[in-house]
Amino acid sequence: MRVVFTRVFLKSAKDLPDKIQNKLDTQTALLEQNIFHPLLHTKQLSADLSGFYSFRITRDYRVIFQLLSPDTVQLIRVANRKDIYR
Repeated sequence: MRVVFTRVFLKSAKDLPDKIQNKLDTQTALLEQNIFHPLLHTKQLSADLSGFYSFRITRDYRVIFQLLSPDTVQLIRVANRKDIYR
């Protein structure tokens, strides 16, 4: 799986604490192998975010992404779970 990043994602990832950035790297590697890897807790989103997915970095941080093609995903945003779905 090929992973591409939006500018918004890169900017928000840069602002994360170092520990969360390291975990994000690990989770992104899992995403490249299988977007539904059990450790990612991937969820299909609904309502206003229909067509998008999220995966868990830690208990408090999530990434929103979308499938661009069968072999490419685009990471859109990373944030705390209380803020990311707004």
